[in-house]
Amino acid sequence: MDKLTTSDTLGHRKKQIVIILLALAVIFPILAQAIPKISVSMTDASNPKEVSNALQIMMMMTVLALAPSILIMMTSFTRIIIVFGFIRRALGLQTTPPDQILVGLALFLTFYIMSPTLTDINDNALQPYIREEITWDEGVKKATVPMKTFMLRQVHEKDVGVLLKMARRPLPKTAMEIPFDILVPAFMISELKTAFIYGFIIYIPFLVLDMIVASVLMSMGMMMLPPVMISLPFKVILFILIDGWSLTMEQLVGSFVK
Repeated sequence: MDKLTTSDTLGHRKKQIVIILLALAVIFPILAQAIPKISVSMTDASNPKEVSNALQIMMMMTVLALAPSILIMMTSFTRIIIVFGFIRRALGLQTTPPDQILVGLALFLTFYIMSPTLTDINDNALQPYIREEITWDEGVKKATVPMKTFMLRQVHEKDVGVLLKMARRPLPKTAMEIPFDILVPAFMISELKTAFIYGFIIYIPFLVLDMIVASVLMSMGMMMLPPVMISLPFKVILFILIDGWSLTMEQLVGSFVK
């Protein structure tokens, strides 16, 4: 009886698999026809307008592919995520909060901080270009002004000077004339420096607490007991009592909004 039951079950499963495969074979062609196809082609390669439009589409696709790198290099994301990492290490928590939560919180804070800049780009560059009021080149120039303004507020003059010296370029007359290939790495270096300063300030009170716990354990003769195990709950409760997350976010946002 058991063998018959097993064979019936296998036969039933085979029928289900066959039905699912037949259904997929019918559905896939329908979905393939329903999904719109995007293609970039030039009917007349000698027409400058068609070549320009095709190159603009390819440039936009390249920008979309590099969007994560642009987010990291030209926004407040770098400083925020590094400070969050310092907080987790200072508390002694290796995987709490998880990376996904920290990255998500850093992204939302980045959107909040960058919203005035993005709004400026949308109002003065993107929307006029969509309405065909300005050309592509004019839209790019107008879009670079808010981004440069944001980065110049955070970049250190010393970092810009070092990169200009390394590239053997003369000092621009105005800050807005600094090219992006100089401004972006200088902005990244400045953000790393600022984030490490914040991390040092965050580490100090928790380091002092670790030293106090280690001294108490040594005076009690408990030298084999790891001080981190005892200080961890005290550091967590201290961080909660001072409302550490809200205080950190307020300071981070305030460091960009001047």
